[in-house]
Amino acid sequence: MKAKILLIIPFFILTASFKAENKLQKADSNNLNISFLLDLSDRIDPKKNTNAAMEYYQRDLQYIKSVQKAFTNHIKQKRIMQLNDQMQVFFDPEPKDPLVNKLSQQLKVSFNKLSSKDEISNIDKTFSEVPLKIYQSAIKDGHFIGSDIWRFFKNKVQDYCIKDHHRNILVIITDGYMYHKESKFMENNKSSYLSPEFIQAKKLTTANYKTLFEKNKLGFIPAIKGLQNLEVIVLGINPAKKNAYEEDVINLYWTDWFKAMNVKKFYIKPASLPTDLDPIIQRIISEK
Repeated sequence: MKAKILLIIPFFILTASFKAENKLQKADSNNLNISFLLDLSDRIDPKKNTNAAMEYYQRDLQYIKSVQKAFTNHIKQKRIMQLNDQMQVFFDPEPKDPLVNKLSQQLKVSFNKLSSKDEISNIDKTFSEVPLKIYQSAIKDGHFIGSDIWRFFKNKVQDYCIKDHHRNILVIITDGYMYHKESKFMENNKSSYLSPEFIQAKKLTTANYKTLFEKNKLGFIPAIKGLQNLEVIVLGINPAKKNAYEEDVINLYWTDWFKAMNVKKFYIKPASLPTDLDPIIQRIISEK
């Protein structure tokens, strides 16, 4: 009888430990840490990349608004004492325009048990007005800084976008091509960049694009490893229309890259109308 009791005690200890761990993980996933990485390249220029249905910079603004709405809905469902949530916007490289840098600071919001209802209510206004001013400034200036997405992952994503005891989500708004003059290099057949010309040069323009990709060991160079605590949402994929397989190739590059860096979950979505993407964004962010 004594032996049976001794066997049962470790079982209960183990069960209690699992329950405590699951409870902690659930609590952590209820704390949101959402980061944006915005690509302010000439893809947002309404003169160069016009779209009669809805300009691409306007789509970006609505994507940002959809994410903000999901974030706001999340914190409104929590008790004030449970708040431990934040949202911020990054650029890489940093814009030279001091106005853009000043505006982006307003998009760094954090909420805890000391936050007021007024602070929460102000998010809607801030994220309706400030991103528009940033995009208008970038378009008016005409010197598009682009986005060094590859180097952001290499040097900053771990420190900037991943926080302990949080569900960490990085939202990248870009057209799916990756290019910056400071980060253009190759390692064997893998690259730190992707462009329509590069896709053409690698002959990834037919139905056997995946076979060529695997055979030639193509793909992005992994910038970092160990991103198990990061989820990534890529919004705005906008492939060149000359190649029927362009979007498939872009998705393959990003998918292979995220897997190589051990990203926990990732979603790659096209530059669809915001009304179509909004319910998808809401569903992703509301997941536990």
